[in-house]
Amino acid sequence: MQAQQLIMSLVLWVAVFGIFYLLLIRPQKKKDKEIRAMRESLNVGDKVVTIGGLCATIAKVEETRVILEVGPNRTKMPFEKWAIGSVLEKKEVKHEIEETKETKEEEK
Repeated sequence: MQAQQLIMSLVLWVAVFGIFYLLLIRPQKKKDKEIRAMRESLNVGDKVVTIGGLCATIAKVEETRVILEVGPNRTKMPFEKWAIGSVLEKKEVKHEIEETKETKEEEK
């Protein structure tokens, strides 16, 4: 009788941990992975928003830092990559534009 209660208690704790993992831990890991990929794909010319709410354009990308241009005077400010909250607009790279032109010419 007591062994059965112990097993049921153990099963209950395993179920609670499983639900906790599925509802909280797994989605957070997925979100962290997406944010890491976004920060690794930053390029010069991208318009970004920092975690503090500053809207700027990327002037230079370094290994762990980015230099942002802010305001009409294009003031340059260094930020760590982890301080970039989101990308508003990605600047198209020239070879991507050339590829789309080539595909359009082939369709004609």
